[in-house]
Amino acid sequence: EVQLVESGGGLVQPGGSLTLSCEASGFTFDDHGMSWVRQAPGKRLEWVSDVSWNGATTFYGESMKGRITISRDNSKNTVTLEMNNLNVEDTGVYYCAKDRASNMVYGMDYWGKGTLVTVSS
Repeated sequence: EVQLVESGGGLVQPGGSLTLSCEASGFTFDDHGMSWVRQAPGKRLEWVSDVSWNGATTFYGESMKGRITISRDNSKNTVTLEMNNLNVEDTGVYYCAKDRASNMVYGMDYWGKGTLVTVSS
């Protein structure tokens, strides 16, 4: 059974930083790319970032580009999203997702339950 468990969310002030982590199990982790997506209150899911199976290739959505870094540790089956200079528009639930393939070309097929990030003063 595929399981994706996110952690690291919380309350942060504008301009602050958070690091989200996702622990994966139930599949061959280093066969798949991994993504982060988010959903702000009342808005659609928004893709945030992706890392290929070996960590060599990363992609970032425009809304957070320059403020985030995605990485993975295949020895620990984890993927991490470092977020800096957060603003109130970054508030939302952040989900870890498994890519269908070694990168994001075929989309995602499993999502975790999410971790809430609240940016507020």
